[in-house]
Amino acid sequence: MHFSTQTKVKTWTISIIALLLFIVPVYFNGQWTIILGIFADYILGNLETQIPAILTVIMSIFLIITIYGTLINRNAFSQSQKMKDIFVLDWLWFTLRVLGTVFAGMVVLGLGPEAITSDATGGTMMNSLVPILATWLLLAAFLMPLLMNFGLMEFIGTFLEPVIRPLYRVPGRSSIDALASWMGSSPVGVMITTQQYEKGFYTKREAMNIATNFSVLSIPFSLVIASFIGIEEYFLQFYMTMAIACILTALVMVRIPPLSKKEDTYYEVTGKQIDDRDVESTMLKTATTRAYKRADESDGPKGIIKDGTLNVVDIYGGLIPVVIAIGTLALIVAEYTPVFTYLSYPVQLFLELINVPEAAAAAPAFIIGVTDMFLPSVIGSGIDSMFTKFLIAVMSLVQIIYFSEVGALLLKSKIPVSVWELLAIFILRTIISFPIIYVLALLFVGY
Repeated sequence: MHFSTQTKVKTWTISIIALLLFIVPVYFNGQWTIILGIFADYILGNLETQIPAILTVIMSIFLIITIYGTLINRNAFSQSQKMKDIFVLDWLWFTLRVLGTVFAGMVVLGLGPEAITSDATGGTMMNSLVPILATWLLLAAFLMPLLMNFGLMEFIGTFLEPVIRPLYRVPGRSSIDALASWMGSSPVGVMITTQQYEKGFYTKREAMNIATNFSVLSIPFSLVIASFIGIEEYFLQFYMTMAIACILTALVMVRIPPLSKKEDTYYEVTGKQIDDRDVESTMLKTATTRAYKRADESDGPKGIIKDGTLNVVDIYGGLIPVVIAIGTLALIVAEYTPVFTYLSYPVQLFLELINVPEAAAAAPAFIIGVTDMFLPSVIGSGIDSMFTKFLIAVMSLVQIIYFSEVGALLLKSKIPVSVWELLAIFILRTIISFPIIYVLALLFVGY
């Protein structure tokens, strides 16, 4: 198959730029990050205190449009399916969008019950999580087409397919999703996965396998967790343990329900968009042919700007309010009810049985991560045992399914998944990974 010089130059130039932005680690201001992370840190450094108020205003405007589209004129966006998906909602997502916007306004204005506005609940969401999430996803929404639309995923995926497919039952291109999470941000990894599913490049089962097994927290954020809980002296051992536990846990998770029961079919709206027939005489030729073909079919700058703008509208108008609503409600349950204390009793008994120090204090940390990624570290920071701190910190990263972030992203996406399936995945990841983490913690830290 013949491709023009322009297509070839476009493929390699944009792919190199995408690699530099999303994947290649750089050492900046005393820590390893990626260029996208430098941009995000710059925005946060200058606007972090203003972001909650700015977001609240934006979400309020989009809520007014949603009220019009959902309650007044459901045919208002009939000419654009994407706009209709964003602003014409069923009762559940409409309620969550209203709650999220209201919660945001209450926190920013300091009005309403303390259960919603306190630093432990709505304050955590609006002042700690949402600015980071909104900044990363804003950058990713506009820059992700560089990663996905110009052949990089096809090129790398062709080489990794023979290894990744039999081990994890996912395409080789999914390695890009994993690297974007590990080097950048787990929400970016999930966002790449959901968009690849919606565009017809992953099946339902593949998308779920990738999003729930490889959307781990980035290296910079992992360092924040390690420092906060007080194990920064063991950071290399901590991150190595997390990586090994994730790799081995994924091998099991993709082979058992609920992931193994997911349909291996493509998104019905777009259908399968991968052409497996373009196989050349060598793997290198196959990889370059697939990359050039993808770049040749990609939209021009106007199409990229249009898609990026719609992504941002969806993130700020739809996703962020849902994250705030689910996260705040979950944190209220964690902070003001004994639910997690009661649920952690079996965990406490098990930890005592295997002689984990401070088992009673540590037990809630192993289940509270389902609500938010920060909470296990908050609990762990008050524990004296370095071994127990290490267990909690690693587990908080390996569990992956945080309803204040990854869970909300998946529920909001087109990937068919239920709350109960996500809870089952969270529990299974905890059970499967714990022995691995425990043995490595004994090896690296000891009692």
